[in-house]
Amino acid sequence: MHVAVQSGRASLKDLSKQVGLAHSTVSGIVDRLEKRGLLERETDPADGRTTRIAACKVVRDYLRDTLPHLTTDPLVKALRHAKPSEQNRILEGLRTLRRVPDKR
Repeated sequence: MHVAVQSGRASLKDLSKQVGLAHSTVSGIVDRLEKRGLLERETDPADGRTTRIAACKVVRDYLRDTLPHLTTDPLVKALRHAKPSEQNRILEGLRTLRRVPDKR
């Protein structure tokens, strides 16, 4: 779903490439998500042979407004309960994680 949202209106071929799955696999997934009202298909006005696939508004809104809170709020709550010394150790660990990719 995240790929569909990020891609805007993508062809099935483009979605397959982005998620690294076979065209037939992605086609089946898109079919099921479309039946559930989570994706929509439309004919490309520039090329009537191509169908574009996009996430429905409810999905885009959920990924933008709700999902970030579900992933960050528990972490923020846990950090608020940590002692200052624990918070400092956590921050130092995060700083270390940020530096690790630069050492390659």
